Amino acid sequence: MQRLRIGMVGAGTGRGQSWMSSLTKLTKHSPLYEFCGFCEVNEAKRTASAETWGVPGYTSLAEMLDEAGPDVVLGAAPPDANPMILGVCAARGVHVMTEIPIAPTLAMADRMVETARDAGIVFEVAEQVWLWADEQLKRAIIAAGLIGEPQHARLYYTNKADYHGINAIRMLLPGEAVRVLGATGEVTVPPFRHFTGAMMDRSHWDLGVFEFSSGVRCIFESPPRGRMPRRWDVEGTLGTLFGEALCIGGQGDFVQFDFVSEHTEVEGERILEHVRVNSDPPVVFENPYRAWRADSGDEVARMALLEGFHRAVTTGSAPAYGTDNARRDLELLFAIRESDARGGGWVELPLGEPTALEAAIEAAYADDYGDWTRPESLVDVPYRQGGVRLDVGGWD
Repeated sequence: MQRLRIGMVGAGTGRGQSWMSSLTKLTKHSPLYEFCGFCEVNEAKRTASAETWGVPGYTSLAEMLDEAGPDVVLGAAPPDANPMILGVCAARGVHVMTEIPIAPTLAMADRMVETARDAGIVFEVAEQVWLWADEQLKRAIIAAGLIGEPQHARLYYTNKADYHGINAIRMLLPGEAVRVLGATGEVTVPPFRHFTGAMMDRSHWDLGVFEFSSGVRCIFESPPRGRMPRRWDVEGTLGTLFGEALCIGGQGDFVQFDFVSEHTEVEGERILEHVRVNSDPPVVFENPYRAWRADSGDEVARMALLEGFHRAVTTGSAPAYGTDNARRDLELLFAIRESDARGGGWVELPLGEPTALEAAIEAAYADDYGDWTRPESLVDVPYRQGGVRLDVGGWD
């Protein structure tokens, strides 16, 4: 199996470090990748990550491409950097997987996809929620027929990165979303410190109904910054997936099976063995990456994406998620806002012309960073956490 050299853009304290941990495990335990370096403009972060993970840190993407010579690049910088990362790498024939969302607007996403296609590179988007161990168990439960035919769904997502929740519910329901009904607003909330460091006292909310080609409808709510946990449910003819539990039977007469996770220890490292429900018969999702030391359902997802990306680069197969799926997740959010802007009626998918909200986001991008159609001109631009989607739309 061909081992690919992989470099990273960004070395954040959160997701960036998680990706680096997974790449280090794959370098040590798998034939897929050699983690060959990363770039990070912040000197303190660059030095700390180089020491922690034992790979060289570079000051810019161009320097990393020249010096480390990666076959593929994983973009873990703020998502506003995605058009730049894709454009610069495509010009050099380097394959790209970016963090989510795919781009600030649909038009920007479409240009990135076209650029990758013209350059003959593989372009993947790292949406991993649907590959969490619990989510793979949910799909196995549905495939086993334990809840019968899906009839209805609910999605409650709370942190404004709503494309994650949309991804999760889309992968559980039959068909594709064909129209959207939406409402939105902005309200005053108790002051809180956002992950960007800014103090905020205003928050957007979104409410929507997604209708799928199968006839299933999903009620979606993204409330003002709140205290309730995220959750998504699927109602079937025989039972319900209620968060991380399987309920078989009706409202007053049902049996509940909570998801159970089992771990083991290998050479001092905690490894996820499987997740299951103890139904009759039980349904089990076995961690396929135990030999690579995947320690959690989230790391299972990261390794699945990286394995799929490797397969796509080396064999020409489709990547695990793909840009079409990533675009659909983003389109549903814009459709909710567009439905509200039109007075609250149904909006058919796919959307036609770019919406006014997308135009406003692109104008803010140009003001903050420059011309997104000229990626090489944006190499040395400092990209902000939150960025233009937060500034204009209130989305993380």
